[in-house]
Amino acid sequence: MVFEKVRKILADYKEIDESAIELTSTLEDLEFDSLDTVEVMMSIEEEFDVQLEADENIKTVEDLVKLIEANIQ
Repeated sequence: MVFEKVRKILADYKEIDESAIELTSTLEDLEFDSLDTVEVMMSIEEEFDVQLEADENIKTVEDLVKLIEANIQ
C-alpha cells in the first residue's frame, strides 16, 4: 500500500506513467534532482502524516518506502 501511494505521488509529480516506477528505480533514474526530492518529500509527509528527515542515503523508491514504513505511527 505504501509503495502504491509513493508511486502515484512520484508519477504525478514527474508526469510519468506509474508503471515506469518500480521499487528498484532510483530517484536519479526518474530524473529527480534535490529540489524535486524535497518537494516530493513534503507531499509524502502530508499524504502519510509523518515527519521525514531528508537523507542522502535515499537512493531508490524502496529506500523511500522503507523510511515511510518506519515512521508510520
